Amino acid sequence: MDDGTLKTAIAAADGDDPYRALRRIRAARIEVTRELDRAEAAAVRRARASGSSWQLIALALDVSKQAVHKKYGRA
Repeated sequence: MDDGTLKTAIAAADGDDPYRALRRIRAARIEVTRELDRAEAAAVRRARASGSSWQLIALALDVSKQAVHKKYGRA
């Protein structure tokens, strides 16, 4: 997502059409979440490749060791 898309979604909140604003904001939230999920997965792979333990990764992500291993352990 580029900055323009996010700024457009945020600016839409002040527009005349609340439905359109909500749809743009929702679409932007989904896109941002997907990008962050991809970035997190890549960071976890790099951390594991460099020898980081599941416990250390879990601590960084503020989740349990079991949760992070369940989400990324098979990748």
